[in-house]
Amino acid sequence: MALIESPEAANRLARAIASDLSLYNEQKIIEGILNDNLFSLLNSEIEEGRALYKSRVTEVLYEHTNFYNLAIVDVLVKPKGHVKSKIW
Repeated sequence: MALIESPEAANRLARAIASDLSLYNEQKIIEGILNDNLFSLLNSEIEEGRALYKSRVTEVLYEHTNFYNLAIVDVLVKPKGHVKSKIW
């Protein structure tokens, strides 16, 4: 499989991975927001997604863009803004 070279396609991939993380880890995400330990609680899942992302995009895109991290915030965290938490 050819590596993704397009920034738009890399961004779509990052958001798709984050969407899958959100879908399959809903309860852990809510628990992590409630207890202010979201990133440590989901560390292995987030890093597994990051490894997948890195394996599918060119090194230049991986090193010089922030698509994966932005997708984690936009797709995984922002939609849970309704969860009561001391972090917001």
